[in-house]
Amino acid sequence: MTRTRERAGRLLAVAGLLAGLAGCTGAGGGGGIVPGLPGAARSPGEAIRVSPADGAREVPADGRLEVRVDDGRLERVTVTRTVDGRRSAVPGAVAADGRSWRPAAGTRLALAARYAVDAVALDGDGHRSARHTAFATVVPESRFVGYFTPENRATVGSGMIVSFGFSRPVTNRAAVERAIRITSDPPVEVVGHWFGAERLDFRPERYWAAGTEVTVELALRDVEGAPGVYGVQDRTVGFTVGRSQVSRVDAAAHTMEVRRDGRLLATLPVTAGAPRTTTYNGRMVITELYDVTRMNGATVGFGGEYDIADVPHAMRLTESGTFVHGNYWADPETFGSANVSHGCVGLRDVKGGGSDTPAGWFFDRSLVGDVVEVVNSRDRKVAPDNGLGGWNTPWDRWRAGSALTRPAPVTAPARTPVTTPAPAPAAGP
Repeated sequence: MTRTRERAGRLLAVAGLLAGLAGCTGAGGGGGIVPGLPGAARSPGEAIRVSPADGAREVPADGRLEVRVDDGRLERVTVTRTVDGRRSAVPGAVAADGRSWRPAAGTRLALAARYAVDAVALDGDGHRSARHTAFATVVPESRFVGYFTPENRATVGSGMIVSFGFSRPVTNRAAVERAIRITSDPPVEVVGHWFGAERLDFRPERYWAAGTEVTVELALRDVEGAPGVYGVQDRTVGFTVGRSQVSRVDAAAHTMEVRRDGRLLATLPVTAGAPRTTTYNGRMVITELYDVTRMNGATVGFGGEYDIADVPHAMRLTESGTFVHGNYWADPETFGSANVSHGCVGLRDVKGGGSDTPAGWFFDRSLVGDVVEVVNSRDRKVAPDNGLGGWNTPWDRWRAGSALTRPAPVTAPARTPVTTPAPAPAAGP
């Protein structure tokens, strides 16, 4: 008799469990109707409609994101985005009538992301229902990145220009430029200027003030730089302007005046470009510093005129190969009296580089971002996209090269972008 009662109790427990499971088929917990059977009604949870559909994949960035109820009102909607393992809430609001939720104006779906939607609604009788859905957005096949200079956390000179070289040609320049935000403390206006489809430089109207902290925010992820080509970077970097140093090379007088924060530090004797291979005029910016480097005339169009394996104290000024560097092979009397170089600015030095020579002294006091201006040479002015030569462009023309201040893009001769990768060839001594 006892065993019979125990068996009956187990059967009742199983029956109760099955009844409970049947009741869970409607997210609101009532009715026990199984969807798909004849005469089935839509459960309360399904009355909350979500777009994109639950389980959707390859949803485009401009896909519609919406939560809606036909009856009752939405009590709460939470949408969570997961990108590269980082979770964040999608901003949005329920409409005044309570029937729909949409993301904040201007919000686009992130690419290569997963989304989770959780919604709670109240019907006309005050009964709650809930729904959870998930979907994934499309993963683009084509991406682009922007290689930029200077390096993060660098201390630079006051002539530093923030330069981006893009891995793919950019046709939607306004969108890309808008996604790069550069701010400073103390604040100044910073404007971008396009050189062709693969390079974008930023600078203020005048040199940065000493001590300025500059922040570069890249929000390029999912920005469509060209049809079907999207950015991948979403990060913030920065650099510090250490001090102002501007050196003025007078090619006719064979001198270089070095001024720090406006004060004259020294006047150094130099040799500039010979009459057949003159030095560019104009303002140039130091972009690289080498204790020693090789300079081979064959790499810059001078054939076998020179090949020096150990040029000391070399500071690059242009992408085409103009340097300020130490020179140990010329007669010491040359410096300050004659121009004999292949376009570079030479300072007296010794083989291996000496710290007590004019070249060693200048090298030890130079930073990436320092300005070297050449005057009174018989050559033309350096092109603004040859190295960081943008300071040679008047401010109104510089602003005209921004995709945000002028409808039509600026066309300029395509040159190799100034980026931090491998060094470009060196010009001659």
